[in-house]
This record gives sequence, C-alpha cells and structure tokens, in this order.
Amino acid sequence: MKFAVLRFPGSNCDQDCIHALNAIPGASADYVWHKDTSLAGFDAVVVPGGFSYGDYLRCGAIARFSPVMKSVKEFANAGGPVIGICNGFQILCESGLLPGALVRNRGLHFVCEHVNLRVEQHDSRFTNAAWTGQILNIPIAHGEGCYFAEDETLERLRINGQVLLRYCDEQGRAADEANPNGSRENIAGIRNEAGNVFGLMPHPERACDPLLGSTDGLHIFKSILKG
Repeated sequence: MKFAVLRFPGSNCDQDCIHALNAIPGASADYVWHKDTSLAGFDAVVVPGGFSYGDYLRCGAIARFSPVMKSVKEFANAGGPVIGICNGFQILCESGLLPGALVRNRGLHFVCEHVNLRVEQHDSRFTNAAWTGQILNIPIAHGEGCYFAEDETLERLRINGQVLLRYCDEQGRAADEANPNGSRENIAGIRNEAGNVFGLMPHPERACDPLLGSTDGLHIFKSILKG
C-alpha cells in the first residue's frame, strides 16, 4: 500500500510519518506537496502534524484551501482512506471532512507527553489491528487539542460508533484526570460516518519504534494496511 504524506509550509511531522511507514512491511510512503493537485498512484493519504501556515488565523484554517486538499476531498469521497494526525486532524475538521473543532487546551498550555488511549471500536479501518478496550500508549504534542462538538453532534458520534479513541487512565477509565486537554467526553480520535476518514490528536508515527518508548502506534497503521 502506498501512502501519500502531505507537506504544508510548517509541517514538521511529515518526515516522522515517512520514516515510520517505510519501515512497515507492505507499506511505502512518499511526500505530496501542498500545491500538487493529484493523488494518482496512492492508496491512502496522511495529513501530518505540525503548524501548517504557522497556524495563522487558527490551526488548519489556511491549509484547508491548499490545492491538494481539493484532491484529498475527492479521494475521501471516493472511499479512499485518509488519516489526519494532530494538525492533520485540525485540517480535516476545518475542511468539513470530520465534524467538530479543535480548540485551545483547557490549561492554555502546550502539552507534550505520553498518554493512554482506549480503543472504542475495533471494527474500523483504523483500529482493526487492535481490540475494543485495548489501551494504547501514544504521545501527544499540541496546544489546541481540545475536541469540541455540540451535544447533537456528540450524540450522533456515539450512536454511529464514530469515536475510535478516548483518553483514559492505566485502568482504561475515561476519567477527567486522564484527559490532557479538556476534550469533550475524553475524545482523542473520531472517524467520519462513511468510516474512511480518521482524525486523532495523538501521534502514532512517534510510537512505532521501541527506541521511542512504545510501538502501539503500529496498531493504527497496520489496521489501514489490513483494510
């Protein structure tokens, strides 16, 4: 499977994604510049983390207008798998590919640490290599990672099984003290209704090597490979 890893001015996790994906058997990855208008030859798209366009106006607000994002929308509408990580999640929400928004952390500080995540659904294109209730240890690094959505949207996410990851403690409890940014209902990652677009604030590409302290991020990428 060939992954397209987008590059915007200000992206800084694109190289991490390339390195992690090219080390997984059956996967390959290459960069796609934000001014490109074609995703031909790619089987999946990664919208990586960083600070696209310097986070001017608000995170992801300018990146949504990049030429490549028109192609990403077309790719997603045709059923292609798209994963947005951190700033990528913000871009997908700004683009309307995912509901809700990412706002300032409740503590108003940038947070960089490993967190525990509870897998809420195993029967998804992005978590099928894990099991429901499994706890993953994956790092976060963000200042605007608080997921917000109105009550009606949250109810729809619950009913449709669109919440794939929640922040939790070591026992798997989605407790408030385990919520690093104030996200509503401890939400760390969601998918769209069609199930082929996934956004998450944690960085699975930084948890694919034992030297980094965790390999739990491989569950996410291997799930995409399984389809």
